[in-house]
Amino acid sequence: MNSEAIVECVPNYSEGTDLSKVSRIVHAMEVPGVSLLDWSLDIAHNRSVVTIAGPPEDVLESAVRGAGKAAELIDLTRQKGVHPRIGAADVIPFIPVRGASLAQCALLARQAGLNLWRRHGVPVYYYGACAARPDRVQLEDVRRGQFEGLREAVRRDSARRPDVGGPELHETAGASVVGARSFLIAYNVHLHQPDITAARAIARDIRASNGGLHGVKALGVLANDRAQVSMNITDHVATPMTKVYSRLKELAFRYGAELAESELIGLIPEAAFEEGAEWIAGIPDFDPAIKVVERRLLSPLEWPQQ
Repeated sequence: MNSEAIVECVPNYSEGTDLSKVSRIVHAMEVPGVSLLDWSLDIAHNRSVVTIAGPPEDVLESAVRGAGKAAELIDLTRQKGVHPRIGAADVIPFIPVRGASLAQCALLARQAGLNLWRRHGVPVYYYGACAARPDRVQLEDVRRGQFEGLREAVRRDSARRPDVGGPELHETAGASVVGARSFLIAYNVHLHQPDITAARAIARDIRASNGGLHGVKALGVLANDRAQVSMNITDHVATPMTKVYSRLKELAFRYGAELAESELIGLIPEAAFEEGAEWIAGIPDFDPAIKVVERRLLSPLEWPQQ
């Protein structure tokens, strides 16, 4: 990586209802040179997402500190939510932004995983571009069974044990899934009708694993008593957001539903931003200066104080 390389990290924590806890986690991530680009709590999914960026080694340190604080504050034996999870710091992906490659981010992720285990005693699974095994490339395969199921599985099946640490999960913090990937767009669309059946049908038909759109992962869920199609778009180049939104409209019509407002969790890259696009118009108060990574780097957030 060149001396001016910029890497992004988007850790997801299994806490979305306690602002004080999440604020303490984010506060612990403050490292000189690292910019805080975004952090938000999702009460419906009981999950929070933080976006940081900066020089690779500094971002690595920030991510490990955040995961350590999350392990201290979050007890998965008491935590519930609609979003799948196996860890307090559930997933920690590293993403190249400028002057860094995906392969270099994979090496960074491997080191972060080692540090997390050595310093905080949290076992680690590797996924994405740094996966140690082919059956762990996909995040959903690693998280199969969630914390409760995986906690039991590692005791009887050596094939489910972590890549680093363990063999059992941390008693309250579970395990973290650390990886390297390209930009991912986390995009949720509500339906006007509170019809979870329609949301699940739309999600089933649009996701790639069911023969839908390439690079789209989707779930139909109830969030704040509303039906929602919750999606991750893992390849916005091959499947632009305009194509995703167009297909959503077609499927909603097929299942007698109507799309309502939508939301972005975290940020999007400049290459995915389409000014005036219908999918952008459906996001209330969307501001590219805040929601586009490259623009947010020019004016990052202040780190929260405890």
